[in-house]
Amino acid sequence: MLTLHLRDGDVAAIDAVIDELGRRFDTVESAEFQAESRLYADELPRRVRRAVYEYRSTEKDGILVVTGLAVDDSALGATPADRGHQPVPSTSLRQDIAFYLMANLLGDPIGWATQQDGLIMHDVYPVQRFEHEQIGWGSAETLTWHTEDAFHPLRTDYLGLMCLRNPDGVETTACDIADVQIDDATREILSQERFRILPDDAHRIHAEPPRGESARAARLREHSRRRVASALESPDPVAVLFGDREDPYLRIDPHYMRGVQGGAEQRALDTIGAAIDDAMSGVVLTPGDLLFIDNYRVVHGRKPFRARFDGTDRWLRRLNIARDLRKSREARLAATTRVIY
Repeated sequence: MLTLHLRDGDVAAIDAVIDELGRRFDTVESAEFQAESRLYADELPRRVRRAVYEYRSTEKDGILVVTGLAVDDSALGATPADRGHQPVPSTSLRQDIAFYLMANLLGDPIGWATQQDGLIMHDVYPVQRFEHEQIGWGSAETLTWHTEDAFHPLRTDYLGLMCLRNPDGVETTACDIADVQIDDATREILSQERFRILPDDAHRIHAEPPRGESARAARLREHSRRRVASALESPDPVAVLFGDREDPYLRIDPHYMRGVQGGAEQRALDTIGAAIDDAMSGVVLTPGDLLFIDNYRVVHGRKPFRARFDGTDRWLRRLNIARDLRKSREARLAATTRVIY
C-alpha cells in the first residue's frame, strides 16, 4: 500500500484551485465542470501529480492512500438516510472538487445509467432497507471482497473512495493479486475463459428514466437493461486471471459467481478465494482520506458495522475512473458525456 501524505504547502495549493472552481460551479456533475477539471488538475502540486502518475504508470502497488485534506464535520450536516439525497450545492462540495481533481490524474471519472440515477460521484452510506444487502448501502453484513462491476466489460480501471465521516472506524478491506499465492494448476485453470459472473444487485435496481429523455438515451437505457438481463440468464465465460501470466490482473466477485460454475471451476475459485482471504489487509479511512484502488489488481470489501441511522453514520464519496474513454464510446450519448448505458 502506497501512502501520500499531503504537506501544508500541498493543501494550500489544492485549496486555491478549489476556491477558484468553487466560485464557478456548485456541483461536479455538470459537463462544464468535468471538462474544466481536467485542465485544473494540471495545477495540483507537482509532487502530488508525480506520486499519482507513478502509481498509475508503474503498477508497483495496487492501492494508494492520500491523507491530509480537511473535512468540516459540522458543515456536512447529517449523514443521509436514503439514496435519493442529492442537494445542490453539495454540503461536501470542497471535498468533491478535490477528490475529482485527484481522480483526473488517473483518468476520467465515469458513471452508470444503472447506478445512483446516472450520477458520476456516488454516495456510500448505510440505508436501513438495504442493511443486509451486498451493495454500498449495506452495513450489517460483511461486504464480500470483489472486483468492482466484475461482470461488465467496461468496468472501471480505478475505484476511488473519499472519507467524509467514519466515527466507528469501519475498515475497508483490500487485497492485491500480487500478494496471493496459488499453485500452478489452479493458476492455469483461472487463466482460461470458463468462469461466469452475474451482474451485482446495484445494477439491478433500475431508476425511473428522467423526464425529457432523448430517443437515443432511451435506446441505450433499454440496451443496458437487456445486457444486464442477458448476463443474468447466460453470462459469457471469462478468465479470472488475465494479462501477464507471471504478474496477472484479476477479475472476480465470489458472491455473484455462486451456483453458476462447473465443479472444476468452483474448486479453483475456492482455492484462490482462500488464498485471497489469507492475504487480505485493510485500511480505516479517516475524514479527508482518499483511497484509490486499481480495479484490475485489487479486490476490496468492507467489514460489517452497526449503523445507527441517526445522521452520524459512516459516509464516503465514490468515483469510478476509466483510463480510456474510447472503450465505452458506443455506450455513451456523446464524446463529452461520462455516463455509460
